[in-house]
Amino acid sequence: MIVSISVALLLAVIVGVLLRQRTVGIGSALACATFGFCLASTGIAPAITEFLAAVAGLMSRV
Repeated sequence: MIVSISVALLLAVIVGVLLRQRTVGIGSALACATFGFCLASTGIAPAITEFLAAVAGLMSRV
């Protein structure tokens, strides 16, 4: 749970910076967010969660 909140916060900060620098438009950011919500409701969501947990585990060892 803590890892998913940290990842969500990190991604929110990245999107905020990209929007502020006008590297990405609001429409693109909304499309990506909508895709993320749709992806979370599919059968691949557990695999993505496990992958992110494994990456977080590897990063914590470095």
